[in-house]
Amino acid sequence: MRWLVFWVLSALPALAEGEKAGEFDYYVLSLSWSPNWCATEGDARGSDQCDPRHDYGWILHGLWPQFHRGWPSYCRTPEAPPSRRMTREMEDIQASSGLAWHQWKKHGTCSGLSAADYFTLSRRAYEEVTRPEVFRKLDRSVKLPASVVEEAFLKANLALERDMVTVTCRDGHIEEVRVCLSRDLDPVPCGADVIRDCRAKDAVLDPIR
Repeated sequence: MRWLVFWVLSALPALAEGEKAGEFDYYVLSLSWSPNWCATEGDARGSDQCDPRHDYGWILHGLWPQFHRGWPSYCRTPEAPPSRRMTREMEDIQASSGLAWHQWKKHGTCSGLSAADYFTLSRRAYEEVTRPEVFRKLDRSVKLPASVVEEAFLKANLALERDMVTVTCRDGHIEEVRVCLSRDLDPVPCGADVIRDCRAKDAVLDPIR
């Protein structure tokens, strides 16, 4: 029985909280398709992100410090939290100052950077990954293999290889595209617990309203 318990525990991702800031192996840049988030969660919350006056497509969910196996979170850091102005200034790519604040608290504290430098690096990572324009041109909801989304990102970003990007799904919808980057934001292979592609053949992708 003991060997079975050990095997199960060793197979689980190494998730930590309260780790020392700056101790990690690489970053995961997480991009969320805003129309799908609104369809599955945001509309029910009455989120301003989903107001038709916005035209959010791929938004920055976050830039996450990652171990080769598992990830740190809510790290101990001497850095001051971001000001309201800092989080507000991220709304153009994160759609919500609340999301920016949460990402700093959970992930940014683990970067070893100040809040200002973490947001600057997050913006740089977001801007350096080309987001395929084809998805912004949808005029209706479509169903497609999740692999089509991955292929579009690979075609638009020639430095990316298949083991450096993954697509996730939720509730039958394309959820996120995640790109693995070094501390210097060069593409790197993802760890085994990150590179778990959605295998759906008919995942929904909603259009920008």
